[in-house]
Amino acid sequence: MHYQTIRPLLFRLDPEQAHRLVEWIAKKLVGNVPLLQKQLAKTYQVHDKRLVQHLLGTTFPNPVGIGAGFDKNATMIPLLNALGFGAVEFGTLTPLSQAGNPKPRLFRFVEEESLQNAMGFNNDGMEAILKRVKALYPYDIPLGANIGKNKITGEEDALEDYEKLISAFESWSDYLVINISSPNTPGLRDLQNEAFIQAIFEMAKRKTTKPVLLKIAPDLHIDTALQLSQTALDYGAEGIIATNTTIDYSLLPHAKTFGGLSGKVLKEKSFTLFEEIAKAFFAQTTLISVGGIDSGIEAYRRIKAGANLIQILTALIYQGPSLAHDINRTLLQELEKDGFSHISEAVGSDRR
Repeated sequence: MHYQTIRPLLFRLDPEQAHRLVEWIAKKLVGNVPLLQKQLAKTYQVHDKRLVQHLLGTTFPNPVGIGAGFDKNATMIPLLNALGFGAVEFGTLTPLSQAGNPKPRLFRFVEEESLQNAMGFNNDGMEAILKRVKALYPYDIPLGANIGKNKITGEEDALEDYEKLISAFESWSDYLVINISSPNTPGLRDLQNEAFIQAIFEMAKRKTTKPVLLKIAPDLHIDTALQLSQTALDYGAEGIIATNTTIDYSLLPHAKTFGGLSGKVLKEKSFTLFEEIAKAFFAQTTLISVGGIDSGIEAYRRIKAGANLIQILTALIYQGPSLAHDINRTLLQELEKDGFSHISEAVGSDRR
């Protein structure tokens, strides 16, 4: 069935219930039926050497990844691979399992094709998630581990949480992402300071040779975002992901006064900050753009601005399982239109 036909039925469910249903399908049905995975892959995967990139010490079959927050517990990796995504970033995960913030904590804004979430790093914890990833890794596409601190961990002990997670996942992921930019864990964004970023990347360098990236918030002042990104790169970060969700509630009429906004309302705010990051750091490091990307045209805009890779989140909920396929097909069309023979030629073409 066409997704737009069944979407109204799915949207009758509470957003978390709908997500759990998709997760159940991914785990119990797709995950256990290789033939179904192959059929989905035949329908949705796009194989074209013009989209293949060698970045972060691994190979991305296409530039369209799924961002952290969709597959928190690494239960949907085979499904997401079959749907044509070029990478899966699972998490955000924490050392200890935690339930997250009180419900309701996830809200749809259908007309605006946006979400507001105050999940609070709800996840099964390091040990359970590591067990799942070990059963898969190494995998057909790159797997990134997005890591954060537990809610009960104070700021003075936060570094220890990240150290535990890096040690646990450095052999079982292709790259790791430091998440200190979610608005849903008290005090987390306070860690977006030069001293902590220096300390965490110095520690990461000692603990792993795998690439470690920093994910930043869209609500930072541009000068602050540039300075923090520079500090991260100076002390060993191998990439910047921009951006996380926003707490700029003026973007959405009737927004709640808590949690982070994602989806179409974040598009321009995310792009504005990303472009400044790209102006400063294009060609120096790997840049990943996320936030409001909902089409191949928007993905191509981010790539021309300097993104090596892009990530999808909210748009998958509104547009359905063909999204990665459709974006990759559009990217190929745009490459042809602009006379590029490979995606790498388009990356940062607006910067040159």
